Amino acid sequence: MELRHKAILGGAGAVCLGGAVLPVALEAGAPAAQPFDAVAEAQQPAALGGDRPEQQKTDHDRSTLFSADHAEPVSKALAEQPDQGKVLGFDFYRDPLNSTKPEASFEEIFQADRAAKPKIAAEQRKLLESRYDLTPRFHPEAKMSRGKPVPVGPTARLRDGLTWDALAAMSPEEIRDKNLFPYPALPHPKQSTGGQVFPKVQIEQFPRLERFDVEFDLPEAFLPEFPPALFLQNRPELGDVSRGEVVSINNYYRLFKDLLTPVQLDGLRLLLTPFPQEEFNPTDDRKSEHASLGVACLDCHVNGHTTGQFHLNPDDRPEQRRLRLDTVSLRGLYNQQIHGSKRSLRSVEDFTEFEFRTAYFNGDPIHAMKKGFTLLDRVQVSHMAQMQNMFDFPPAPKLDLTGRLDPTKATEAERRGAELFFGKGQCATCHQPPAYLDHQMHDLHVERFVREAPTGPIKTFTLRGIKDSPPYLHDGRCLTLEDTVEFFNLVQGLKLNTQEKADLAAFLRAL
Repeated sequence: MELRHKAILGGAGAVCLGGAVLPVALEAGAPAAQPFDAVAEAQQPAALGGDRPEQQKTDHDRSTLFSADHAEPVSKALAEQPDQGKVLGFDFYRDPLNSTKPEASFEEIFQADRAAKPKIAAEQRKLLESRYDLTPRFHPEAKMSRGKPVPVGPTARLRDGLTWDALAAMSPEEIRDKNLFPYPALPHPKQSTGGQVFPKVQIEQFPRLERFDVEFDLPEAFLPEFPPALFLQNRPELGDVSRGEVVSINNYYRLFKDLLTPVQLDGLRLLLTPFPQEEFNPTDDRKSEHASLGVACLDCHVNGHTTGQFHLNPDDRPEQRRLRLDTVSLRGLYNQQIHGSKRSLRSVEDFTEFEFRTAYFNGDPIHAMKKGFTLLDRVQVSHMAQMQNMFDFPPAPKLDLTGRLDPTKATEAERRGAELFFGKGQCATCHQPPAYLDHQMHDLHVERFVREAPTGPIKTFTLRGIKDSPPYLHDGRCLTLEDTVEFFNLVQGLKLNTQEKADLAAFLRAL
């Protein structure tokens, strides 16, 4: 057995060797080995020794005979035809999307995009710093499910020495005309290309998810945990079943063979299997340095949750009109009746099938044909759906059986916040217990406050376990729960005072 099949599973001294977990001793100060990833292993064949005659490159192998420019015409008469019978423009299948000239090589695009990446990152950082105070502040007590501190805000910067109360007293028209709205849409760092972008902490464990053209923009303090906790509604007594690991094709069987049914386990296998996607695929039309098998469903929905990955919604055109979308949690999916921020698909099965056919490719099935069209049998889709329906919300010990706050277990601030949530704050109009959503789509008409294209209706997202899921809103423009409260205080004209806003945030953390 080659030593490259050893892998540190996490923490000092846990090595996976042929499926067994064995303790090892690490030298003091020695860096931890990169965890073994079966997907990366499949994508990167081992180098051959090169000492066999058939492995030697010949002059024929190195010749230019294989270039399209050297292909002989089928007839000499083509010399008199337009363009000599050649396709001189863009060829959809051959040429990468957004290439600036026909027959651009992958190497040309790779080098140009990689050179431009630092400037793109710097411009996005400049934009974020102009909008937010990115210095993280944390709640003194509140933690996410595995112990990560919950960030607090608001982080949005107000202009011209304004206070939140003074801003809330203005009309929407005045705020728009004076360009004072603190929560405009958050753009993708590279809108023209768009696509899925993974946070640095995830790329460190799974380098195959790194893009050469763009990097993740938000600071890690404002993201969910990595790895996030995983709860199963069929085994609630177990609590978090992740055991502190990122569930992947490498460990799912070991972790869940005694917790899931064979159907659910097969669904989990499929959710962890990579399939070609717009930016991660085996063609030249990709944004990973090496040819890729693709991404898995749970590369984005890590442990059935999220770690803040973002992309562009597949539902709008042209490109500049598309919305940045944060990856949403799959927790509590069994209690949700519509799926997709704008698509309003009515079953998990339909959503799963749609994702592979078009959403993996920005809503374009023609791209799917080019990069790797996946047709899943409906039985397989149902297995994936059954597994997704097992993901549960985190425990909320302060809620009663109806999903409402139990006043005997709550703090005074949480009790006041609950009263505001169901009263003056109008939150329960859309976010109804026990899952704190209404299975509807709503249009907040934020364009009243800012000169931006309207977003139209977007589905109501659940608030259960919301402290585990920063940043907030569909595009992540609200970095903390306090920012989210300020956003709705403005958009809905609630006129909440400072204490009321703090109480409302306290109640949200209890969900």
